[in-house]
Amino acid sequence: MSARRPLIATDRAAILLQLVPYLIGKGEVSIEEAADEFDVSPDQMRSMVEKLTVIGLPGERGYWQMANDLFDIDWDLLDERGLIVITNSVGLERSPKLTAREAAALLAGLQLARSIPGVGDTDLYAGLLAKLARGASATPADVIVAPAPVDEARDIVSAAVRDGVALSFTYKAPDAAPTTRTVDPVKVHIANGQWYLQGWCHLREAMRTFHLDRVSELRLTDIPITHGGEPAPGWFETSADDVVVRVRFPSAVGPLLGDYLDRADVTTDDDGVSIATMRVADELSLRRLAARRGGAVEILEPAGARQAAADWAAAGLAQYR
Repeated sequence: MSARRPLIATDRAAILLQLVPYLIGKGEVSIEEAADEFDVSPDQMRSMVEKLTVIGLPGERGYWQMANDLFDIDWDLLDERGLIVITNSVGLERSPKLTAREAAALLAGLQLARSIPGVGDTDLYAGLLAKLARGASATPADVIVAPAPVDEARDIVSAAVRDGVALSFTYKAPDAAPTTRTVDPVKVHIANGQWYLQGWCHLREAMRTFHLDRVSELRLTDIPITHGGEPAPGWFETSADDVVVRVRFPSAVGPLLGDYLDRADVTTDDDGVSIATMRVADELSLRRLAARRGGAVEILEPAGARQAAADWAAAGLAQYR
């Protein structure tokens, strides 16, 4: 066998970074096997293993304060049988504990995700919730996610997905007469605190998105789902039913508008004022966009969206009088 080339410092450092997790994973391994795995000679491997015992976790002042801060090996096995066994891994196998507040925050998020039909209604979420509660450094506070008005609708949608049947409901779109829809449910989304159903509409013979707050008389049918595998449109993809809107805002606010501007046509004048022309599925959804930016975003058109935002803001202000 040809002689191994000398190891330079960078080679040795790279091997040492990989060597510790390798040895911990193996539990027990011979000098020859480890040397072959890292393409070094047995003598080079033995030298690096011996040097592990002067590597560890630094103390507060940059040096090790006790023996447990250093790696250690079973010297008898190494000398007598040529076997490498790490006896102290300086805490590499310990997993950090979540604080009670961190665990409670994650529990709240999981409970919210668990309410999404077709996604959270599985045993997986129950197991995750239990593990998070056990893994915290202290007992997390009881987390209660307050029910929203659309909870009953979500329950019915969940049953439809589970049973493989279409839904029937009355839908009242903005500035339009109520219509009765039969829909094969595909996805449920939450965006800006509002719930939406995406599914194949039998009336329009296409995928549509429905605001669950505008759904009434929701019920299960005995019609089997036939378009459940249809691809749901992207959240900000355009469709024939979209509304063209124009909003004005200081250009510095642009990064705060997020996905709204991904497909928008934006022009900015010399004074740093931008106007974005975009397509949205629901003009009333712009109310929250305008309100969250504290008056920095002005809806120019259509008039219905502008008026809806003004009315919504006025209704909110009236609650403080």
